[in-house]
Amino acid sequence: MMTIEEIMTTDPYTIGPTDSVYNARLLMQKHDVRHIPVVDKNDIPVGVITFSDVLAASESSLHEQSEDSRTALEQEHRVREVMTAPVAMVDESDSLRSAALHLLDTKHGCLPVTREGSLVGIITDSDFVDVAVNLMEIMEQQTLDTDTFD
Repeated sequence: MMTIEEIMTTDPYTIGPTDSVYNARLLMQKHDVRHIPVVDKNDIPVGVITFSDVLAASESSLHEQSEDSRTALEQEHRVREVMTAPVAMVDESDSLRSAALHLLDTKHGCLPVTREGSLVGIITDSDFVDVAVNLMEIMEQQTLDTDTFD
């Protein structure tokens, strides 16, 4: 049986609640990620900021601004103003099924993974797509193997 620990991304990029939305956008672009856990100084998750959050902040409060003005305003906006909080989390020992159900219920696209309350990873909807693809490949191979014996 697969576990959260097996499919999560360990040591995810993080950001603090007082960091700028601009820095969050740069971090996402640099590392090609769509979700960043927001942690306090003790590495405890306090929220999640997504690329959608960054875009929504840019569209709503920065609409019709020049690129320079938009960048300046993004630097003024803090992550805590646009992040999702409180955030649903899972413990690394939780079942993969419970994490999947959590994602379906919250529709956030990611879940910070904790150990004793501290962030140790992140699991995303993309991780579950990877699992589904692998399972489909296994099922297809089993079908081919069964057809060979008939």
